[in-house]
Amino acid sequence: MNILALGAHPDDIEFGCGGTFLKFSKEENNIYFLVLTRGEYGGDPQLRHKEQEEALKLLGIKKIFWGGYTDTELPNDRIIITHIDKIIQEVNPDEVYVNYIEDIHQDHRILARCTLAATRYIKKVFFYEDYTSSNFDPDIFVDIEDVLEKKQELIRLYESQVKKSYPTRLDMVETVRAMANFRGFQGKIKYAEGFKAFRFLRDI
Repeated sequence: MNILALGAHPDDIEFGCGGTFLKFSKEENNIYFLVLTRGEYGGDPQLRHKEQEEALKLLGIKKIFWGGYTDTELPNDRIIITHIDKIIQEVNPDEVYVNYIEDIHQDHRILARCTLAATRYIKKVFFYEDYTSSNFDPDIFVDIEDVLEKKQELIRLYESQVKKSYPTRLDMVETVRAMANFRGFQGKIKYAEGFKAFRFLRDI
């Protein structure tokens, strides 16, 4: 398959669905990333860019598209929708993954809204969960027990973000395990990632 994942910042995609994409990579799917910004507001953009590039090597991504936009200063919807449209034409994705549309971070909301417009003809479009997602209620679960440790290794590459202090007193590496445990409980397995389907057309 051709699979496209979109994130507003470096680490968004890995945090929300790194385990699933590690599994996709094992199956030799063609995986593409679009990352809109270099996360300037959340740290040194050059460092965050480098961390993202290192993560891509571990994931085996075919190609990354950098949006070139500024963190927290995204342009109007038409510009971003047109940008995503062009990438969809190049990638021709079978599945698309993006930040959840209900989120307290404005960049996540804008990207999700624009992605829904740009993927109007894509048969499978899914929201993934982020640290700032609100009212996220997944209806699809992926068992990631066999790749959880590797997902944590992936998150450790984002050292600038792992070092940050979070209200839960869990760092990012600990958080992805806690979330996987919770979503696994919901999915009746040990560890899982949860997704919310915007569109899921079954081929029978």
